[in-house]
Amino acid sequence: MGLDKELETLQKITNSERNLLGGLYGDFFSMPSGKASSGNRTGQGTGAFNEQESGAAKAQGTEQKNAVRDAHNALREAKALFAADNNLKKPEPEKPKEPEEDPMEALDKLIGLKTIKEDVKELTAFVKVQKARQDQGLKSVPVSLHLVFTGNPGTGKTTVARIIAQIYKQIGVLSKGQLVEVDRSGLVAGYVGQTAIKTQEQITKAKGGVLFIDEAYALAQKDDAFGQEAIDTILKAMEDNRDDFVVIVAGYTQPMKKFIESNPGLKSRFNKYIEFPDYDIDELEAIFDLNCKKYDYKVDEDVKHQIRAMITARKMENIENFANAREVRNLFEEIITNQARRISEMENPSSEDMMTITLEDLVDTVGKPKEPEEGEKEEQADIQSKEPEIHEAAAPTVEDGDYAMADTPKKDAGEEITLPFAEKGNS
Repeated sequence: MGLDKELETLQKITNSERNLLGGLYGDFFSMPSGKASSGNRTGQGTGAFNEQESGAAKAQGTEQKNAVRDAHNALREAKALFAADNNLKKPEPEKPKEPEEDPMEALDKLIGLKTIKEDVKELTAFVKVQKARQDQGLKSVPVSLHLVFTGNPGTGKTTVARIIAQIYKQIGVLSKGQLVEVDRSGLVAGYVGQTAIKTQEQITKAKGGVLFIDEAYALAQKDDAFGQEAIDTILKAMEDNRDDFVVIVAGYTQPMKKFIESNPGLKSRFNKYIEFPDYDIDELEAIFDLNCKKYDYKVDEDVKHQIRAMITARKMENIENFANAREVRNLFEEIITNQARRISEMENPSSEDMMTITLEDLVDTVGKPKEPEEGEKEEQADIQSKEPEIHEAAAPTVEDGDYAMADTPKKDAGEEITLPFAEKGNS
């Protein structure tokens, strides 16, 4: 539809509105004048004037009706124009929603965690059957859905907690199945009384799903009234919302056991422990490969051996508190950062270049000294040629009975010597 036609229609609307409003306002302002003049007339002319006034009012009423009709017609025409324009625009196709993955399938796809998968499936089967018995009017064994996850960082605790929330929803023990992840800072406030409010806000978000508290033992520090307030608020919520609220606490193994045993309320509600073991080297390497596939990177075989060696070295350096998958993720990000730096210096990198990780990318080049230029090389060579003279001039001498290498006797061919500072029995 042309722009001129639309403008013409809009002009019609404007004119119609002007005529309509002009007539109304004209009547409003002319009425007092008419009334005043009619009041000054003699009674003899009253009938003629009334007849004249009545005719003018009818004509004016007809004019107003015509103005309203014209305005309505113009509006209808404008609506038709706009509708035609909208019909010309092709509606954007809705993006197809990705089908939700079955939580059990997502659990099976996780690298390693064999015992964890078995524990979760066993727990799920038990809860599912108890729920079915309850639905059929049979007595069900009370079961606590709250869990304690123990293990080092990066062993998949948060991921498994999210899957469990979805499983609980799938079997009907939770209404929503969302995961709300918090730590001490998300529960504790800076003033007395505010911690309960802040903790309750997180509980409200998690109702119908799982409240996941990482490093939960940080709430049970000595003489910590704020942490205790958060614990008390959580315990009350667990009691009041036992049918649609689950809490999973997580952290290092020993601190978590002390945390649960420190409070009778916690001990009575958390009786199911799941231990997350560290990943072995094969699993860590598989996690690195998974990151590469996820973000379209590829690694040659000779480079893979070096990456495996780097993962092994990092694990050995911090074997007690190794960050597992988190450490591998950090290594991956370091390597692709190095790769990006290398690629940025290429003039026209291809897709293959941007995908491939080379041996050069395994070394961080930031902060390394640059290669000396020609003049600098000659200067360094001159200094190195004079090093023997410098060392000889700076060689120590025997002073105050101390021995120095400058006084070491020279050895003739075939002669065995003993250094002055050597003790008997030592070579």
